[in-house]
Amino acid sequence: SVYDEFVKRFIDLIKQRMHVGHGLAEGVNFGPMITERGMHKIEDQLKRAVDSGARIVLGGNRPKGLASIGGHFFEPTVIVDVSDDVPMTCEETFGPLCPIYKFASEDEVIKRANNVDVGLAGYFFSRDISRVFRVAEALEVGMVGVNTGAISTEVAPFGGVKESGVGREGSRYGIEEYLNIKYLNISL
Repeated sequence: SVYDEFVKRFIDLIKQRMHVGHGLAEGVNFGPMITERGMHKIEDQLKRAVDSGARIVLGGNRPKGLASIGGHFFEPTVIVDVSDDVPMTCEETFGPLCPIYKFASEDEVIKRANNVDVGLAGYFFSRDISRVFRVAEALEVGMVGVNTGAISTEVAPFGGVKESGVGREGSRYGIEEYLNIKYLNISL
């Protein structure tokens, strides 16, 4: 199936391109999480997903051999057969967990993506420009990455919707949160 082939290729790319370790070490491009609390959150989300029937197909652990340098390292992790009602599906994770979901139609996947209380960012891949605009507009998020996972830049407004925040930071829109608009009408 398309799903199985995608998962296989995705795992192969992660194995080839993502190397966990100290940021100054040669060839490393994936560093630690910021806090131990963040580590516990992703470990809890992963455990709850697996307890609900999900399967870890890559990663899922703190890497061996990095304890001596400290930090909060966690392997890039790919999970399949994840249900829509586990925390990693409906909360902001901010960790290296990548659940991959099966879906049958564009409408289904948009409905499922929007059926959460958060909305910082959404990402998808498409070669169809009509689909790009249709899906991007339908997603209830503050930022959309199409054919990329790298969407943050200082010249673009950064922020979400729903419980992911109000307002934007960065770009010219970031200053608007600190300004008051005043209307002045003068008759001469």
